[in-house]
Amino acid sequence: MKDFQPDYTNIVKSAQNIEVSRLPLYEHNISVGQMEKILNKKFAYLFNGDLADKTEFFRNYCEFFKRMGYDIVSFEKCIGGAMPGSGCLGGHKDPAINDRDDFNKYPWDEVFENYYKYYSDSFTALRNAMPEGMKAIGGVGNGVFECVQDIVGYMNLCYISCDDPELYEDLFKKVGEVSYKIWERFMKEFSDVYCVLRFGDDLGFKSTTLISADDIRRLVIPQYKKIIELVHSYNKPFLLHSCGAIFDVMDDLINVAKIDAKHSNEDQIALFPEWVERYGDRIGNFGGIDTDAVCRLDRAQLKEYIHDVIGKCKGHGGFAFSSGNSIPDYVPTENYINMVEIVREYRGE
Repeated sequence: MKDFQPDYTNIVKSAQNIEVSRLPLYEHNISVGQMEKILNKKFAYLFNGDLADKTEFFRNYCEFFKRMGYDIVSFEKCIGGAMPGSGCLGGHKDPAINDRDDFNKYPWDEVFENYYKYYSDSFTALRNAMPEGMKAIGGVGNGVFECVQDIVGYMNLCYISCDDPELYEDLFKKVGEVSYKIWERFMKEFSDVYCVLRFGDDLGFKSTTLISADDIRRLVIPQYKKIIELVHSYNKPFLLHSCGAIFDVMDDLINVAKIDAKHSNEDQIALFPEWVERYGDRIGNFGGIDTDAVCRLDRAQLKEYIHDVIGKCKGHGGFAFSSGNSIPDYVPTENYINMVEIVREYRGE
């Protein structure tokens, strides 16, 4: 392949629902273990060092994205890791908040303080290492719903919604307030590093939303709207990563929250071209191939799948190609490389 010259404006235009001549590659997340295999270099350990070590980590991290043909570097740090007592979401820990008394005692101010104590150096190091022509996509990870779940737990949250509706509402409002405060400082200090901002907030599963669509409209989307308005005030587009069948709230996410683009697709819910057909006239769509398909298909099958998706999506608004979720360690490295090479060959590289 010829030398690749990144141009982050490709991904910006795609997020703004403008089709570009060179189809951008995108991933929500790629495991550093995959990067080390492909670069044939160990560098993950550097992330836990000082600012100089972190900067060296990001030189390798950014080099990976550039070498693979990405116009951007995908990087975020999640709020959940800064929340005292977090870990219900994914970690199966006991809830930090069970009732009103727990809510009142919770150290909300520490979340903001912890976030910048833990993560400022990472964003600074990313800035130091950013290659010419590239910028980052990501920012402050975790949306409001995931943050609530991380300290309350999903099942416990469902009980609270019935047992104490006022506390249920206050949880979303308070987490939204804390999240906005974190985003406000982030945009002041690090917006220059980023060309597209995003958070991930999985609102659904295979058949419907995880809480009622009405609750999402009433409690979640107003918090999104504030953060997205902040991002837009810096003239940056906003990308929502959300898994699941969230069709019942997509109009609200577009018309009220004002998302610019959306990522995540799973074939069992809807093939990616269906998302483009439904929403491509209003927002950019990022995705393309189910991560399960990346794991299972050989190169010839991947090529047929990818060319079919691109053919159906071309001419229908802003589009960036990626897996439907991410590239974790369990994805066969060869298959991931095949996926990227097929898209780059399509681009004429």
